[in-house]
Amino acid sequence: MLVHLAVIQELITRLIPDREAIIWREGVLSYAAFLRRCRQVGHALRTLGLGCHTERGRVDPWESGQDHVAVCMYNCPEWLEVMYGSYHARAVMVNVNYRYKADELSYVLANSGARALVYHAAFAPLVAEVRAALPTLRHLIQMRDDSDTPLLPGALDYEELRARQPTDPLDLPYSPDDLYILYTGGTTGIPKGVLWRQEDVFFNGLGGHVPGFERLDSEEKLRSHVALGIGGRAILLLPFMHGAGQWLSFNSFHRGGTLVFPDEGRRLDAEGAWHTVERHQVDQMMIIGDAFARPLIAALRAGRHDVSSVRVVGSTAAVLSPAVKQELMALLPEGTLSLESIGGSEMGLQAMSYDTDSGQPGVPAYQLRENTVLLRGDRSGVLSPGTDELGWIATRGHLPLGYLGDPERTRQTFPVIDGVRYCVGGDRGRYTADGRVLFLGREAVCINTGGEKVFAEEVERIVKSHPAVYDALVVGVRSERWGQQVTALVSTKPGSPSPTLAELRVHCAAQLADYKLPKAVLVVPEIVRSPSGKPDYVWALDYAGRAAPA
Repeated sequence: MLVHLAVIQELITRLIPDREAIIWREGVLSYAAFLRRCRQVGHALRTLGLGCHTERGRVDPWESGQDHVAVCMYNCPEWLEVMYGSYHARAVMVNVNYRYKADELSYVLANSGARALVYHAAFAPLVAEVRAALPTLRHLIQMRDDSDTPLLPGALDYEELRARQPTDPLDLPYSPDDLYILYTGGTTGIPKGVLWRQEDVFFNGLGGHVPGFERLDSEEKLRSHVALGIGGRAILLLPFMHGAGQWLSFNSFHRGGTLVFPDEGRRLDAEGAWHTVERHQVDQMMIIGDAFARPLIAALRAGRHDVSSVRVVGSTAAVLSPAVKQELMALLPEGTLSLESIGGSEMGLQAMSYDTDSGQPGVPAYQLRENTVLLRGDRSGVLSPGTDELGWIATRGHLPLGYLGDPERTRQTFPVIDGVRYCVGGDRGRYTADGRVLFLGREAVCINTGGEKVFAEEVERIVKSHPAVYDALVVGVRSERWGQQVTALVSTKPGSPSPTLAELRVHCAAQLADYKLPKAVLVVPEIVRSPSGKPDYVWALDYAGRAAPA
């Protein structure tokens, strides 16, 4: 079977042409109707001269021989049309954070070398501000929205462009080497473009090899997998501009499922989400840690919605704290399966957890996938279960080629150890007695205080379990005495008094060693996170640094 995302879409659609692929508001797109629209976008991009100009074998791992189509839009079905359409044209979609200001947008468009930009009309003023400084950006394609912003001079109207294209398949020499590009969220630094071969990303995280199921490496196996009927209906709460939303969608389609959009595509509307679950009998939902769970819990407590259809709740990209998870599961039907996963743009899916009872309060334990190991602290080899050494969580097998335009970072992140190529994304972990792995956090936000290492995520989980705390981030602020001082930024629950430093330390001391306890607490109106719920540590460090005494 040729593993290419456009080809797989064609194969699945032939199996289930009339099944619902997408539900949004009052509209429904069958697999066949959705495919026709994706093909039209592919044809449109080809008419603009976009596609593959240099085959994979003639470029370096950190280079692309395909044209890049950037997307700056809120969640909507057209987002997926552009993504799939780019693959049909042998071009590549590039995700853009719709919260970016001019300099940030300009950076990603320049760094990616985007030849085309598809954007919602609401972003037209921002696009107009940056376009003159981007000589490689040749085509602007504007999507109508409720902003009534007029079409920019020289821009094409998305619907008019798509509607005048044929719906027949594109006859192109598709290759498993064609790219899937995912820009990182820039949580701890500048965004980076991760280059995946489509075959590799399919088998790593897009449903090609799901734990517990056979590897989908033939048309017969793909047909059998779709025939299982496990696709169900999944609600899309995660933004497409980050990998989690894209990967949820691919996984839904690759098992013949239906993707249900809530009415609101610009932000998480918890009340609207449960209304969508009830109206469309959604049985699967994916969230991003506490940032999504807390507002969903608040909306569900009122008891206004029938959520008896829910069977599976997953959390990814951020750890769901035990107390919040327990509260959410208590409001859902008995027997609802809870899944948590860790991974990232560069690593894909690394590990799963079916509970948070790790034997170590506040630190969840995960079962590593067969492609994931713990490397020694000096990266000299692989640790075996039973060892207590702090290691690096690393992935092997189906991996990205590297970072776009960055050979040095590619070599650093994808080292070859004993002849095996790994991806070391920066997460640290330690084996438990039963062979699972305690996920301790990202080295990039590790705090070095008084000669000890403190992982921010571990402290955050305990701080957030304080009854008055709604959300929290923990950072290391420069200190003459400690090197870095553990500092907690917290927002409080409505009506709750702000916890003092002494109260917070007493609360945390029951589960954390003394050197991990916060030495300062800053109460803020709101913890800044991306629309996908990921923490903004750059903001947190800046805020805490400015608030620290001179």
